[in-house]
Amino acid sequence: MSAAKRSPLLSWTVIAPIVGIVVLAFTWGRESETALVAVAAAALMATVLAAVHHAEVVAHRVGEPYGSLVLAVAVTVIEVALIVTVMASGGHDAETLARDTVFAAVMITTNGIVGISLLIGALKYGTTLFNPEGSGAALATVATLAVLGLVLPTFTTSAPGPEYTASQLVFAAVVSIVLYGLFVFTQTVRHRDFFLPITEAGPVTEETHADPPSGKTALLSLGMLMVALVGVVGLAKVESPAIKAGVDAAGFPASSVGVAIALLVLLPESIAAIRAARRERIQTSINLGYGSAMASIGLTIPAIAVASFFMDGPLLLGLGSTQIVLLGLTLVVSVLTVVPGRATRLQGGVHLALLAAYLFLAINP
Repeated sequence: MSAAKRSPLLSWTVIAPIVGIVVLAFTWGRESETALVAVAAAALMATVLAAVHHAEVVAHRVGEPYGSLVLAVAVTVIEVALIVTVMASGGHDAETLARDTVFAAVMITTNGIVGISLLIGALKYGTTLFNPEGSGAALATVATLAVLGLVLPTFTTSAPGPEYTASQLVFAAVVSIVLYGLFVFTQTVRHRDFFLPITEAGPVTEETHADPPSGKTALLSLGMLMVALVGVVGLAKVESPAIKAGVDAAGFPASSVGVAIALLVLLPESIAAIRAARRERIQTSINLGYGSAMASIGLTIPAIAVASFFMDGPLLLGLGSTQIVLLGLTLVVSVLTVVPGRATRLQGGVHLALLAAYLFLAINP
């Protein structure tokens, strides 16, 4: 009875972000001692999990597809803050960190999140169903943004190396923002029905597994989500030297730092997508995967482009040959996955195999 009347303010999802902020205040600017790094890492994981919960509460309140946008924007805020802070700290990999992190996010979302969601959904329900119209539109936008932001800089000739000139960078940033805004309008206003979950019984117009949270609960979660995001960004900054030191100690290439950052910031999306897949909301999982990839490119690159004008050193965005091949194969396989509007465990396994290939080659190029 006492548990039923317990205040929501005493929930671990409320306490964890506050503890994360306290740990951040205590560890900020201190030497990276082993004990402090361990405490900060534990607080970071708890804060990330709390952020997942609060983002899902807000997402459930506003409904699909707005909920997927909440998670995607939250992840992008974390990603941009991490990239900018680590780039500002300098280092031999600072000039390629944005490219490595964004590409890692694209591969993890389009192959990891989508692949594991399709596999889990197919294992539980036999065949997964989703809207090819909405999924195809999202994939087309992701492909355009990826080629514009990550592939073309390798082949342009106005500047030496895989980078854009200032005018080219501004053009790419503006087009990325316009495309992302156009997609959001399509997803939330003009063709919202293309992005709603469907099952064998037909379209799911509302979440029936639980009543939406009250406005007061949603506002509390929104506030705690903001606190959690601040904690995640700050604690990840505290942990970044340990991450870089670990990468160097293991003998991994510098690009592995971007992979580590992407894996960290995409944890909330991954958990939310898996939960949606288990509820037969595969379209929601795909919205999360492609939406995160889209936000990672369409919002992160413009933000990094602006930041690069205030930082020393070049901004290398162009991918190498191995990465371009992996991206091209991912896009081809993704098209073949989304066009039919249904998928089996085979498609999920193929996407996960591509993710495994990417991760293996990232640490063993």
